[in-house]
Amino acid sequence: MLLLLVLGVHVSAQEPRTAAERVESLKAQLLDVQGKEDALRSRLQQLDEAIKPENIERSLAGVGSTRPEELRETRRKQLSIERDGVLAQLQTVQTSRLRLESALASAETQAYQESAQPKPTGDTQMMVVAGGLSQRVMYGGGGLALLVLGGAGTLLYRRTRLR
Repeated sequence: MLLLLVLGVHVSAQEPRTAAERVESLKAQLLDVQGKEDALRSRLQQLDEAIKPENIERSLAGVGSTRPEELRETRRKQLSIERDGVLAQLQTVQTSRLRLESALASAETQAYQESAQPKPTGDTQMMVVAGGLSQRVMYGGGGLALLVLGGAGTLLYRRTRLR
């Protein structure tokens, strides 16, 4: 039980408390994703260059073989498989970037709205608390009054019926 409480506190401490903090966090994540996307694009460009037939031949020039066609085909397949993997990663990173951009726009809007709202002062906070409390007391008192009236009505009804 204590472990759950400690983990719960740890998780909540990592989450941004305000929309402005969330904006900063999302911007940092977006920069990280953009860096990954740039690295993947660079690697994809390298693979596109390496997969050209003349570059495959050049890379295998020092390797002696009785079947150079098979070596070239094997190398081309390896490069194609790696290229497909990089394309899949790039697709995932682009999707993450789009989601982060959307979340960032939403968080910026929320941060703007929070900044535009007036901050309650101590007096306003007291009125809000007092207003909420008096409303609860009023509803509770009204419910109690209905119970008393209902009980009294039932007693009167029984008395008049017994006579």
